[in-house]
Amino acid sequence: MDLQTLSLPNGLHVRPSGSSDEPFISQLYKSTRTDLDLVNAEQDFIEHLKESQFQAQTASYSETYPNAMTFIIEYYDDKVGRIILDFGPNEILIVDISLIPKARGKQLGSGVVKSFTCCADQIKVPLKLSVLNDNMHAKHVYAKLGFVLDEQIPPRDYLVYYPRTQDIRVGV
Repeated sequence: MDLQTLSLPNGLHVRPSGSSDEPFISQLYKSTRTDLDLVNAEQDFIEHLKESQFQAQTASYSETYPNAMTFIIEYYDDKVGRIILDFGPNEILIVDISLIPKARGKQLGSGVVKSFTCCADQIKVPLKLSVLNDNMHAKHVYAKLGFVLDEQIPPRDYLVYYPRTQDIRVGV
């Protein structure tokens, strides 16, 4: 797959992450954990809790998806998000996608996911992801991008995008 051929909206760019992106990725994760801001505790404790949760997520992803690749989503020259993809022999799995608060709701995430549906079409493998059962907004967005329900295992729904071709590649 050639990342230069991805069809992304103007100004949107996806690139492999590097070690210099680690502080951004940590801050991005913390920005998604607004639930922890509701804890009745000192701000330092909440920040420590968010950091601990980030480290636990990172370790879990590394163990569960050892071959996954992390990409930074940029809008013009600003880092606005991250997507983690696991490329298997018979599928592409979106392990995680997240955007900074000011980038949410602007269809940037949809643009990135749509570009990977094009990749799935080109290499003839399904693109899969999961979403919390009660996240109706995300499920609606994914449905508009062509994802369908594959499986429900509370608390998650597992969605799949099938390539727009009759010839789906099967591993040997």
